[in-house]
Amino acid sequence: MRGKLMFITGLAAGFVLGSRAGREKYEEISANAKKVWEHPTVQEAAGVAQAQANKLYTEGKDKLNQSKLGEKLHSASTTRSTTTSTTTNDFSASGVGSNSTGTTY
Repeated sequence: MRGKLMFITGLAAGFVLGSRAGREKYEEISANAKKVWEHPTVQEAAGVAQAQANKLYTEGKDKLNQSKLGEKLHSASTTRSTTTSTTTNDFSASGVGSNSTGTTY
């Protein structure tokens, strides 16, 4: 389905760019595309797709967090933020500048 959509989009773009009527055809295609996009059936399908994408994202994120890799990533980021905070505070107290990554100047 995605391939067909990309093909039609490419075909439309090629037609517009290659057309002598140029702007008129562009406006016509643009108006038709807007009309299709605003159709209630298309909007309903887009809403369903968005909801499904959000659900899959949340499920994937939860599964990752529950895996051993997720635990390692979480502990590494916690350790890194603690180390960076300590390092930044130490440098700030000594008058040496540092950037957000903890690199000293």
